[in-house]
Amino acid sequence: MTRIVDEALKENGVGLAQIGLMALIATHADDRMAALAARAGLDPSTLSRNLRGLEREGLIEIATVEKDLRRRAVWLTESGVRRLQAALPGWRQAQARIADLLQAEFLLEIAKASEKLAAHED
Repeated sequence: MTRIVDEALKENGVGLAQIGLMALIATHADDRMAALAARAGLDPSTLSRNLRGLEREGLIEIATVEKDLRRRAVWLTESGVRRLQAALPGWRQAQARIADLLQAEFLLEIAKASEKLAAHED
């Protein structure tokens, strides 16, 4: 499944992990790195490592908040927003292809298992 998504996103220069993080950044008002790590299910050091490439490409900005130097915030740049928007049709195409390849019952079982795992983490 990852290969299908990565292939669909290749022309936009992002992969599955990158588009996932960009979507999490774009869709939540809480811009704190700690909050993003929690939403992504990553520890802070893994998140930082995953964000470095996006920052190098100018797709996100990470800054220390002046009032609390321990707090770091992350947001999409204009280039990041444009790249995410450009990648969404490929993402949707990949999701449709995966849905065609997998039986509906199997997808429901995956969704149920994901919900159980998420509930267990809380």
